[in-house]
Amino acid sequence: MNADRGLPRSTILVPVFAPAVIVTLLLVIGTLSNPTLAGEWFANTLAFITRTFGWFYMLAVAMFLLFIVGIALSRFGNIRLGPDHAEPEYPFPVWFAMLFSAGYGIALLFFGVAEPVLHFAEPPLGAAQTVDAAKQAMQIAFFHWGFHIWAIYGLVGLVLAYFAFRHGLPLSIRSALYPLIGEKIYGPIGHTVDVFAILGTLFGIATTLGLSVTQINAGLHYLWPSIPVSTTVQVISIALITCLAIFSVVAGMDKGVKRLSIINMVLAIALMLFVFLVGPSILILETFLQNTGSYLNNIVERTFNLQAYSRSDWIGNWTLFIFGWTIAWAPFVGLFIARISRGRTIREFVFGVMLVPSLFTFLWFSIFGDTALNLIMNEGYTALIGEVQSNTAIALFKLYERLPLTEVVSFLTVVLIITFFVTSSDSGSLVIDSLSAGGRTDTPVWQRVFWASTEGVIAAVLLIAGGLSALQTMTIATALPFAVIMLLSAWGLWRALIIEGHRETSMQRQHHDSPPDPASWQQRLARLVHFPDRNQAGEFVENVAFPAMQQLSAGMNQLGWHAELQHEPGQRCRLHIVQGEEVNFFYEVRLVAAARPAFSLAALTQPAEGADQYWRAEVFLRRGGQAYDVFGYDAHELIGDMLHQFGNYLHFRHISPGNLPWEMTEQTETPITSRSQA
Repeated sequence: MNADRGLPRSTILVPVFAPAVIVTLLLVIGTLSNPTLAGEWFANTLAFITRTFGWFYMLAVAMFLLFIVGIALSRFGNIRLGPDHAEPEYPFPVWFAMLFSAGYGIALLFFGVAEPVLHFAEPPLGAAQTVDAAKQAMQIAFFHWGFHIWAIYGLVGLVLAYFAFRHGLPLSIRSALYPLIGEKIYGPIGHTVDVFAILGTLFGIATTLGLSVTQINAGLHYLWPSIPVSTTVQVISIALITCLAIFSVVAGMDKGVKRLSIINMVLAIALMLFVFLVGPSILILETFLQNTGSYLNNIVERTFNLQAYSRSDWIGNWTLFIFGWTIAWAPFVGLFIARISRGRTIREFVFGVMLVPSLFTFLWFSIFGDTALNLIMNEGYTALIGEVQSNTAIALFKLYERLPLTEVVSFLTVVLIITFFVTSSDSGSLVIDSLSAGGRTDTPVWQRVFWASTEGVIAAVLLIAGGLSALQTMTIATALPFAVIMLLSAWGLWRALIIEGHRETSMQRQHHDSPPDPASWQQRLARLVHFPDRNQAGEFVENVAFPAMQQLSAGMNQLGWHAELQHEPGQRCRLHIVQGEEVNFFYEVRLVAAARPAFSLAALTQPAEGADQYWRAEVFLRRGGQAYDVFGYDAHELIGDMLHQFGNYLHFRHISPGNLPWEMTEQTETPITSRSQA
């Protein structure tokens, strides 16, 4: 163990780490040895998959969207991703910035101008370069980067966050299969799933990094023509981005990824506002509303449109390509979103992940895409079509030529591209590192540096050898088996939520052993109007709660049940009952600070320090805090409440379908909390 930080020198899970590294080396060596042959083989594989399984991609993505929205709208939407008392780790603006930066922020910079222009020039249906072609181009862009993309990311993130934070399973792709294969996730099947996720993430980031530095190179050449568009410049760019990513990944999630994500969002919003204000502002607002309505009106038809009668290559080159690429990236983005989403309800998670990024995307495409189309259709800048078709990476910079402050805005765009790349690289490195460590996040620095460096080396070597396009194709092909894994994980999540529904029904029922009322109405009144301080609440834990648990524990042990006690003097005490593999129950009384109500006598008459809060002795069960106070109970009443909750738990285990192995996993311990007044 590391004596300084208490962390292990290595957290590597060898059955995952070793195969991932070996396969990576073999693929890189194989591609380097004959990149042309590798490219042909992967291209043929991709063509076969899109031609044969295109229908499956479209159906699977439709099912992902329907499933995740249905879960959010159902009664399960109130379930929290963590214990019931958990609160979100990050405020919403920071959370959105992080998931957006790791998700596909760079795609908007690359395709925000290019895709609408390309679809306008070569629409899948109808005449090119017409008003109908412009409408169709924007609807297609909305469809490709809207709800469906975030449903893919959101499903993976939801499944992982639910099982990791709600049931204590590893924050790893293997946990998605737990309801289906149980403890086997810790064996060869689970190792294989995580190896697959590492490879998809590693090559996805490496190929994207290698291909997208072309946009940085194009921007630098545009700003400073003396900088050539060459492989050398692009390799140097990869090296610099990798160094920045290593610095960020060493800093960690809060100091690295979070800060970069906030910078990303500030720069992105600044660019949007600039183009909106200097561009056709009224037209942008009008097209935003019209295109959003058209997208929603035609979403069902486009979701299931495979051009089955026309047999065009367009659907494979665009829609299936984008959906396949997104599915291949889903292990990385989904796991990262899960990691930053602890404490949110399922409904908050789904609508936060899907609705807000999608609306932001629609606005982005309306600002940049419709500004470009307006320049072509109404201001005669038809040369933009040919420039985008010849070099997609230069599209955004060519748009800036017709706007004021061209050099300044172009420079800020290059900076934004770099920060987006760094954010994707370091967040991807954190995810890969966690997967290779069996879901652990407390890994040593050298492991995170290893994976961040590996991404940069792979991208640079393959860029030099010309093999990036082959591995990009391979990454998309891996989406097919992972789409199957996603469908299985959705089924597993549904089973787990049904079981959780049985638990809630059981816990809410009126049990015949409910706690007795106080001996008199005077005692009941005294409880309602008394707001104890810290010392009084601590004395209750020591003199009433803990002795009551000792009595019940002794009685349980006499009956052959195994009852244990945990005690933190003056702060909390816990009764833990275990019986074989079927029962694992605990009941905890914990001190919680709360804002003193304004109507309390102390708040009105005591200006002394500390009079603005009081202390509650709240009950916590395995599923989290129950938000009720037992201060003032005597030992008899408290034992009655413990038996009441224990009886509800036994009833839940009795009516639950199937075994619930995850109930055996302890929830993460939380410190004494302070609740602010609502």
